[in-house]
Amino acid sequence: MFYEIEKGNSNLKVNPFKSCNVPRAISWISTKSVDGKDNLAPYSQFQNLSFDPPYVMVAINQTPEGKRKDTTINIEETGEFVYNMVSTDLGEKMNITANGVPYGTDEFELANLEKAPSTLVKPMRVAASPVQMECVYVQTIRLPGNGAGTVDILIGKVVGIHIKDEFITVDGKIDIPKIRPLARLGYLDYTTVDTSFTMDLYDGRSAYAQGMSGTPETPFK
Repeated sequence: MFYEIEKGNSNLKVNPFKSCNVPRAISWISTKSVDGKDNLAPYSQFQNLSFDPPYVMVAINQTPEGKRKDTTINIEETGEFVYNMVSTDLGEKMNITANGVPYGTDEFELANLEKAPSTLVKPMRVAASPVQMECVYVQTIRLPGNGAGTVDILIGKVVGIHIKDEFITVDGKIDIPKIRPLARLGYLDYTTVDTSFTMDLYDGRSAYAQGMSGTPETPFK
């Protein structure tokens, strides 16, 4: 079966594109407007870009009316944002913050979420989130699309990471299966990350292997 994007000429009822790159981490992005109003919204088009220094990107589509999302506006105007990891137990609250609401609405309050102050940036963190990354804005790449398909790709540099102590293993790693992060599968489908396994693909002594695995011995600095 071949699905031609522009024609949609197949027996599929829904475009399969978003289910061809899965699972996708949900980035629960918190920002603060220039007048100090808190904002929180989830996006599943999110990814690491590099690790030395660590850069991340979040792709945010515009609205069907051609307006840019509140998150995009706030990041560009203030230069800061926070990534909050969504654990499975926070899924319902995350879903509430995905609702389209008037600009200036505080989604923390809408979903009854406790706020936690950040250390290096102004946006608040989701206190219940197991992992949060404080980020400073670097640049925006805007890709034209059809209607809501127009997207702003915002790149940020991670300047600090918060991890709840109960999710750190005795050997100093993040216990991902214990966190049970929520991830998107396309459509309205989700999955939970609750298992992991290790594969040794590179010489563990090499700088490249250490950088890939995130080990503290990485000699890049």
